[in-house]
Amino acid sequence: MAKSASLRKILSFVIWLTGVIVSLSVAFAMAYPKGPLASSFPTWLGGEYVAVIAGWVVIITTVLGVVLAIIDYLT
Repeated sequence: MAKSASLRKILSFVIWLTGVIVSLSVAFAMAYPKGPLASSFPTWLGGEYVAVIAGWVVIITTVLGVVLAIIDYLT
């Protein structure tokens, strides 16, 4: 049983870390006006400005989530 719980914790951490990395990589691709995702954003949806705002919102909330997860782990 203890081995299974340890494996579950490791797997949960790997999945969480993968989500953080993917989230930040997509957000950084959107966060810059001439970035690879922002420049291809449809103009009828607001163009690159909406993509840049969304990218920065994702970056800020992801970093905040990581900080809160670390604080939760340490307490």
